[in-house]
Amino acid sequence: MSETEISMSPNELVQYLQKPSSEFTKQDILNFAEANGIEMVNFRYAAEDGKLKTLNFVLWSKEHLDTILSGGERVDGSSLFSFIEAGSSDLYVIPKFRTAFVDPFAEVPTLDILCSFYNNEGKPLESSPEYILRKAHEEFKSKTGYSFKALGELEYYVISEDQKFYPGVDQKGYHTSEPFAKWEAIRVEALRYITQAGGHVKYGHSEVGCFTQDGIHYEQHEIEFLPMPVEQAVEQMVIAKWILRMLGYRYGVNISFAPKITVGKAGSGLHIHMMLEKDGKNMMVANGKLSDTARKMIAGILDVADALTAFGNTIPTSYLRLVPHQEAPTNICWGDRNRSVLVRVPLGWNGANIMLQDANPLEPNPKMSESKQTVEFRVPDGSADLYCLLAGLVVASEHGIFMPNALEKAQALYVDCNIFKEENKHIQERLEQLPASCYESAERLEKKREVFENNGIFPKGMLNNTIRILKSHKDQGLSEKLYGKTDEIKELVEKYLHIA
Repeated sequence: MSETEISMSPNELVQYLQKPSSEFTKQDILNFAEANGIEMVNFRYAAEDGKLKTLNFVLWSKEHLDTILSGGERVDGSSLFSFIEAGSSDLYVIPKFRTAFVDPFAEVPTLDILCSFYNNEGKPLESSPEYILRKAHEEFKSKTGYSFKALGELEYYVISEDQKFYPGVDQKGYHTSEPFAKWEAIRVEALRYITQAGGHVKYGHSEVGCFTQDGIHYEQHEIEFLPMPVEQAVEQMVIAKWILRMLGYRYGVNISFAPKITVGKAGSGLHIHMMLEKDGKNMMVANGKLSDTARKMIAGILDVADALTAFGNTIPTSYLRLVPHQEAPTNICWGDRNRSVLVRVPLGWNGANIMLQDANPLEPNPKMSESKQTVEFRVPDGSADLYCLLAGLVVASEHGIFMPNALEKAQALYVDCNIFKEENKHIQERLEQLPASCYESAERLEKKREVFENNGIFPKGMLNNTIRILKSHKDQGLSEKLYGKTDEIKELVEKYLHIA
């Protein structure tokens, strides 16, 4: 992190301590708290439902804060995870100093810190989603020599009373500006708070979804992040969802990350972009083209994509989004710049210096830009267990890199057209389909669980619990059963409006 990056960082701790958050120590936190009059500390941690939990501490001395930071605190694990028995439920939550940020909503100066879970022996909780991701990334780096970076595209709806001034156009909200986009202010405020909390945001904009129904206005937005080491990529999304909901609460509107608001309108996905790095270099390209490593990675993801829905599409309404003609995938395939596929290879700014010079003739010798190439997994939605989903993608990528026939598999599943067009129906018919329900997703995970259990990354009991929960929805054939039943669809959407 350069001096300029530190001096311009929106994170108050980075600026005060003059070091990147990755280097924060306990003493740094103590020094910042004392110098800035911090009165409270909040421990934050994501449990099984994906939402941030909170433990509040009022500080009365520097020594008290030292004790909190050193030893963490006990919590009731059985109330946080369904796989923990009440008879032996005590867990520890231990703060991760690099995640500290000043709470933007607190009435008094308050520090928030994300925590990890530990068992009664002081060891990381094996079935904690956060630790599963950590294990997956450590294994991946050890076996491949690459670091795994990721970013999320966080889509959400703002739901409010209809405002008749400057009406938006139905399903034409993409990149609309205020005043036709009514809730740009929430998005802009969220961008500020997320960056202050340490998030690395690429941009924000309004999305396609825009409609009014029964006097209620529905407006879709998106916040996209920059590539980060996979653990931090999840942390910034978890914090961002909390910040957006807090802003919605304060503005008196609903913020929903639900995959589907109503049939026939754009659903909200959670597209995940991924890239591999070695010695700071993007390994997704070679000689200006997608590298063999990237193609093997894609092959591994496609090989277990159906099972990955168990972590990325966890509620019945997830499968109302995964339907044809909605820019959501239904078949297992990949392609370049193709929004009908499961894995998309977007533009990667290869040779962007040529464009810069063309647009700016006064730049005679533009600096050669490095490739920003990623690959995008387009299946997940806001119901995802983010830690397990990203862990699954890391495991799938490693699986592909070492899969003997990976390049052949990638070639066989490549498509260069919109598979939903009638003239391409024959292509779609030869491709394997994604699950159509939570129940079917659980069945696919059962068949391919060995890939995830390999090297002890996903504990058997944790996968059993995931399968049990998915099957409990009993949603086989749900789309067909709900066809034309507006009231039943509305009831189901409202049930899962604030999922994850």
